[in-house]
Amino acid sequence: MTVQNAPDLKIPVPRGPVPVAPPPRPRNMVEVTIDGQKVAVPEGATLLEAARQIGIDTPTLCYLENLTPVNVCRVCVVEVENARTLVPACSRKAEPGMVVKTDSERVRLSRRMVLELLASSVDVSTAPQFQEYMARYDARPERFGPPEPPAGPGERDAAIPGHHHPPHDGHAATVHQPVKVDNDLYVRDYSKCIVCYKCVEACGTDAQNTFAIAVAGRGFEARISTEFDVHLPDSACVYCGNCIGVCPTGALMFKSEHDMRQAGTWDESRQTETDTICAYCGVGCTLTVHVQDEKIVKVSSPLDHDVTNGHLCIKGRFGWEFVNSR
Repeated sequence: MTVQNAPDLKIPVPRGPVPVAPPPRPRNMVEVTIDGQKVAVPEGATLLEAARQIGIDTPTLCYLENLTPVNVCRVCVVEVENARTLVPACSRKAEPGMVVKTDSERVRLSRRMVLELLASSVDVSTAPQFQEYMARYDARPERFGPPEPPAGPGERDAAIPGHHHPPHDGHAATVHQPVKVDNDLYVRDYSKCIVCYKCVEACGTDAQNTFAIAVAGRGFEARISTEFDVHLPDSACVYCGNCIGVCPTGALMFKSEHDMRQAGTWDESRQTETDTICAYCGVGCTLTVHVQDEKIVKVSSPLDHDVTNGHLCIKGRFGWEFVNSR
């Protein structure tokens, strides 16, 4: 006897209607005024999203679309009418009738001060976006003393010490850590770290759920660290490299890029970027391949990619060296 409704084994999808997700519930619209322009945004949208909707470029350092806002850099602050203090645009929700100024003298002064304090404390030489912000707001970090000099070649190639001993000379502990080269995939140069928490968020619940790194210490002693300050190979790190993908200053960097910069051969003007699909598994992650002199020098992933939202695993992020082998 033949069962009429039995599925055809050659057809992977059972017969019948394919389940379809219900459409999202429409959200109420909220109207706010930003720099004299009225804009309507969905309820729950932030002031940053509202400003971007009308083409206003608000600077951000600790914010990224695929991470939870942590409100630590304060470079995105804006002025809200009748508010006592400036508010972070990346996390403040738009409310009906809000009147917002994103480029008032008060806002510009605050942003300039944040940029000057950061640039006077850490090495921002590999942070092009940061340099653009400094030019935009005429930031002069030299007002707070001479800039922190980049570590020399000897320090940069040094292996990680057994333990870190925070300094007590008034400078941030994060600046005085030697460059940590303890694996073949990526390098940690915390003299460039602004403690924006992005790497911590990417290593945590926002992406990898590995929790290999966190912020240790308080005040001047605050720094990014593994548990008990152990070497990276001894930590919980799985080398997904998502921390590199979100770092805004180059404190976390592909070892390939680090080595080329040390040799003076790194030149982004000669690099091309090509999107392709990772071939290691069936997830379908999009890779952006950065090529210089016909060699892959690093790999990233688009933030708007709906499969991984810019995050990758160790194979997608680092598993391309075989292409360069001849």
